[in-house]
Amino acid sequence: MSAAIARVFDLHAHSTYSDGAYSPRGLIERAVAAGIHVIALTDHDTMAGHQQAEEAARELGVGFLPGVEISVTWQGKTLHLVGLRVDSGHPPLRAGLEGLALHRQQRAFEMAQRLEKVGVIGIYDEVLSLAGQGMVTRTHFAHCLARRGLAADVRDVFNRYLTPGKPGYVHSTWAGLETAIAWIRGAGGVAVLAHPIRYKLTGSWLRRLALEFKDFGGQAIEVLSGQASPGDVQASAQLAKRFDLLGSCGSDFHGPDQGWPKLGRLPPMPKDVTPVWSLWPDAEALGSTFPPAAF
Repeated sequence: MSAAIARVFDLHAHSTYSDGAYSPRGLIERAVAAGIHVIALTDHDTMAGHQQAEEAARELGVGFLPGVEISVTWQGKTLHLVGLRVDSGHPPLRAGLEGLALHRQQRAFEMAQRLEKVGVIGIYDEVLSLAGQGMVTRTHFAHCLARRGLAADVRDVFNRYLTPGKPGYVHSTWAGLETAIAWIRGAGGVAVLAHPIRYKLTGSWLRRLALEFKDFGGQAIEVLSGQASPGDVQASAQLAKRFDLLGSCGSDFHGPDQGWPKLGRLPPMPKDVTPVWSLWPDAEALGSTFPPAAF
């Protein structure tokens, strides 16, 4: 990468096709305004926004990576993998995501039923209306409940209603770790372990996760993320170095009411961590869209 120009990457962001506030085009417009050179759209368990985002990126002169954030169950815990530079048309990946989408629909209906038992009436139709064309997520429930004044804010809704042991929580079993990595790699993409410190695993369990992730074909870890503290960055960087993983960065941007995470507002990658974009020499070019590339 040229020393003359510091490229700004944001490789984890969401649109209205999952639980983001902006359409794919709106997200790209905000990426341009934020000075980002390469952005990835990584909606939860869907790639439906890729075409719109790619068209906007080409028009507005910003690099675009087609991506996805896949829900994974590992050792009974929900994790997220980001797939970068994936082929949106790859049949196994598409079929896998369709299965997860169906599971999300079923979960949403069951969440609404459970909430109705504690007096939250009519929430299902309200959530579907808010989600629109996008994937229904717990965040949609949180916004609807917050609007009803049932909690102080979205975070408080999760604490009161949507976490394990609370009235609206529904346990879910998602894709297996090995399976999700195979989908991403089969689609020509790079598998990234998203925001690893957020899972609140002990050091030994986190190392076990990183080892299995690497053994199954995972290639990178999100060293820089929107809600990571300096200590989190250091811990993630150490994990990347220990297991010879590349470093990725992403704000995990959802919208303006999310709080601190902002598009492109990330510190530099630690110098002793090799960035994931080292795999893509063509990322030097601005205004490009990057098709999948097999590794």
